[in-house]
Amino acid sequence: MSEATRVNIRILERDYQVSCSPEERSALLDSAELLNSKMREIRDGGRVVGLERIAVMAALNMANELLRSRERGEALETRAKARVRAMRERVEGALRPGQQLEL
Repeated sequence: MSEATRVNIRILERDYQVSCSPEERSALLDSAELLNSKMREIRDGGRVVGLERIAVMAALNMANELLRSRERGEALETRAKARVRAMRERVEGALRPGQQLEL
């Protein structure tokens, strides 16, 4: 694993230094950009005041989005498994002993 480097990020006009490996730098910058965008959206909405509250609301919104994405992924995986199982059963049925396979 590579040695950690410092990355400067800016969120709501505040600068932060974060250590990460060079391989993770791009993902960290993308994450910081997404967080900054979410926090700006909440701040500009005018309903939440204070950096800490804005950060908590952004974290809750992003956690909710993550959970919904996971649920959608699990539903897709369940449907895919069912389709694979059905295809396997059809293939196995076609290849039962005593049946000649035509090519």
